[in-house]
Amino acid sequence: DSSTRAAGRRTSVSGSARRCTAMPTRAMAAALLVVTAVAVSVRAPRPIAVGSAYPARELCSRCGLCDTPFVSEVASACAFIGEGMARIDAQEALSHGRARRLDDAELHFGVFTELSNVRMRTGVDGAAWTGVVTSVAIEALESGLVDAVIAVGAKSDRPHERMEPQPRLCRSAAEVRACRGVKPCLANSLSLLEQVQIDPSIRRLLFIGVGCQVQALRAVEHKLGLEALYVLGTNCADNVRSPTALRRFMEAVSESPESAVGFEFMQDYTVHVKHVPTASAALAEHWPDFSASAGLSPDSPSLPLYERVPVFSLPQAQLKDVIANSCTSCFDYSNALADLVVRYSYYYH
Repeated sequence: DSSTRAAGRRTSVSGSARRCTAMPTRAMAAALLVVTAVAVSVRAPRPIAVGSAYPARELCSRCGLCDTPFVSEVASACAFIGEGMARIDAQEALSHGRARRLDDAELHFGVFTELSNVRMRTGVDGAAWTGVVTSVAIEALESGLVDAVIAVGAKSDRPHERMEPQPRLCRSAAEVRACRGVKPCLANSLSLLEQVQIDPSIRRLLFIGVGCQVQALRAVEHKLGLEALYVLGTNCADNVRSPTALRRFMEAVSESPESAVGFEFMQDYTVHVKHVPTASAALAEHWPDFSASAGLSPDSPSLPLYERVPVFSLPQAQLKDVIANSCTSCFDYSNALADLVVRYSYYYH
């Protein structure tokens, strides 16, 4: 490989330098210049330059790996290059100690020790559902299980930016709580791995992410120098390819895009658009298709409502190329390489 070849050059040049002890001073200086040039040429891989094409091209999920020096591992780590997600079969045994069983529910869900239906007794206001992911991450920090959490926050609290992703390295419960809620857009969470690697105070890490991110993370975790890595996975589907496409989608789908805080393509062939509590009363008056969330107490002052939009009524001409190609090509909805996966249960009100 390139590192071996580089090492070979260094050995060869060093040997030449030793043999130059009887050379005139000018020849010796020339040999030392060669040694210096070789040493400078052996550098860590550089991240993909801003604006340049990523290796997976149109299938890239913008996971963030190529925004770090770990781009050198992309050929074997990326879920959309070469064997892609077929590598999960072998990686499961490395991550979980065994491969999945093919004669029971593991065929669909991957390796597991227990499947449970859970919800928070007291919901986390502003969370996508009841706040299970947020609560697990906070407990991991406060109990000392981990030193930091990688989660996806929002670009800002402004209406047109609160669903736009901004990966964050969280060191406190408040920082984790600020990341609550869904961001239905591609997020480069792995771009923070270089920061984790060089920070000596981070020895144990919790990473929250989706399947393609987790697959790439598992491929390079041995290079991070961590004492422990915990992966909290979420299910993922139909991510929008960019913030611009997200705004275009919401304006086409919802009658109140400025109050929307999330959406899901659901099994009843409708898009469920979740709206902030402050808009709930006004929306409920005008749209009978809105209904209360099952996740929080009916007495909660921050009870969100959902706008249901039939999929077949969506303006297809305006929504072309909105959903990322990586998402329509994904076969790891179950997030098979995560340690713990939190998915949503479907209820029809």
